[in-house]
Amino acid sequence: MTPDDLAARLDHVGYLPDQGVATAAFLAWRMRRPLLCEGEPGTGKTSLALALARALELPLIRLQCHEGIDAAQALYDWDFPRQLLHLRALEAAGPVDVERAEASLYTRRFLLARPLLRALEEAPCVLLVDEVDRADDEFEAFLLEVLGEHAVTIPELGVVRAETPPLVVLTSNRTRELHDALKRRCLYHWLEHPDLAREIAIVRRRLPGVGERLAEQVASTVRRLRTLDLIKPPGVAETLDWAEALLTLGMTTLDPPAAAATLGAVLKYREDVRRALSAGVLDVPPGSTIGG
Repeated sequence: MTPDDLAARLDHVGYLPDQGVATAAFLAWRMRRPLLCEGEPGTGKTSLALALARALELPLIRLQCHEGIDAAQALYDWDFPRQLLHLRALEAAGPVDVERAEASLYTRRFLLARPLLRALEEAPCVLLVDEVDRADDEFEAFLLEVLGEHAVTIPELGVVRAETPPLVVLTSNRTRELHDALKRRCLYHWLEHPDLAREIAIVRRRLPGVGERLAEQVASTVRRLRTLDLIKPPGVAETLDWAEALLTLGMTTLDPPAAAATLGAVLKYREDVRRALSAGVLDVPPGSTIGG
């Protein structure tokens, strides 16, 4: 397989990559290195991991990072309620050998595998570590160790090692800078918003019922909205939502009344809506190409 072959597979499952994305994903897969994708929200980072799983016919395992996430949530934990029930059952059966009872508590049957452990056990697979920049420094260091060794030591059970390392895609919206130690161990790719032609193609691919004119008008308007100083600039997902909303209303062109009425599909803050309206982004003659 070549980068072009992988690009064709991604295209087949509905993800339209540029050459840079296809090459980065191909190298991560062949070199067995994590791929760190950074970029503004809505540029297709998460969608890339989902598409890779479909294109390579691999299971997808997702770890959604958040503030305060720890190893127990990401790696494994013990099923304490079941362990307690097990102890009570042993006590009810008669005299208990303490050492044997303790040993029986920490077996695989009571282990709750979280996404990282599942990825090691179920590989080959695609592991998506989404929004890693939302986690703290300590979790990032822990994650670095697990991804670097493709293994984890569970004190009660021993080492769990992936025979085939998972294809790991990490995403970051760059709400904070990641440490160099993590970046050095990853292949890196910065995702931009697609150019106009590719965004139109994405809309037409994902929403076949949208005509060429409407797709061009929606994509062009979204690109103009991104140039404003918005709290949350729209991503490709919002472009698709807007086009779908207009399609649902039976619209074939984006005229100002329809654009204003459906603006909530693309902008999610009151201040952003006001800024867009005051900037005159939607003030165009009916049926014309907006922002061409």
